[in-house]
Amino acid sequence: MSGWTCEGLTYRYPEADRPALRGLSLRIPADACTAVLGPNGSGKSTLLRILLGTLKPSAGTVAFGDRPVAEWGREAMARAVGVVPQGEEAAFPVSVRELVGMGRYPHLGAWRREGEADRRAVDEAMRRCDVAGLAARPVSTLSGGERQRARVARALAQQAPTLALDEPTAALDVAHEMAIFELLRDLGHGGRTVLLVTHNLNLAARYADHLILLSDGQLAAAGTPAEVLTRATVERVYGWPVEIAAHPGPGPDTGAPQVVALAGEQCVRMEHGAGRYDAA
Repeated sequence: MSGWTCEGLTYRYPEADRPALRGLSLRIPADACTAVLGPNGSGKSTLLRILLGTLKPSAGTVAFGDRPVAEWGREAMARAVGVVPQGEEAAFPVSVRELVGMGRYPHLGAWRREGEADRRAVDEAMRRCDVAGLAARPVSTLSGGERQRARVARALAQQAPTLALDEPTAALDVAHEMAIFELLRDLGHGGRTVLLVTHNLNLAARYADHLILLSDGQLAAAGTPAEVLTRATVERVYGWPVEIAAHPGPGPDTGAPQVVALAGEQCVRMEHGAGRYDAA
């Protein structure tokens, strides 16, 4: 399996007054579930696009597996990494079954028809993402959450050894959000490399093996959930008072750090630049 390595990564969007990423060096391990966290505008989605080769860094290097991302062809990368984008619009009307079936394109090419193995992969992916009952529905008639589950199913149907997901649980209800996080954890523990961008600190702490926390295009922290989600680090990066509590369990996530944001009126902000808050 393959992970990513970045050294000195910098990227500036055209006409931007500052870089979206600045001198970023990090490692995303293979055979594990890694979550990328950070406030809005911290560079999470930009990093993901660079890792997938859809953006070229202004400076620095990025490698996937044993070679630079730039040396991976589009077809080879498509076979190696299943991608769930943050949002997309269908170019033409398709059913849920057809959308999920698109995950087999890297294996089939433009002209080969689905075989039995392809149909099994699609059916299993729809089952695992709870969209089998929606198979005949036009994608355009789905709710935002149903659409997102169908996109995750498409990535699973690809059966790539690596998954990269940008906000995969956006718009999902609690049950389906939990189910997707449990699925991603199980895939990581089962030998796949899973990389997800998420705003959900607490579910990331419960289900990811490794966290990467970005702030203003730079690396604020990386490591296990307990190493990354400390009170000092979270308050400094997010600029809001918090408490950190251990998840009560039961289950394998017992003891995972959970971030509790405090009510603003109950706290007094320390002098500008102190980076800490104290209870009033």
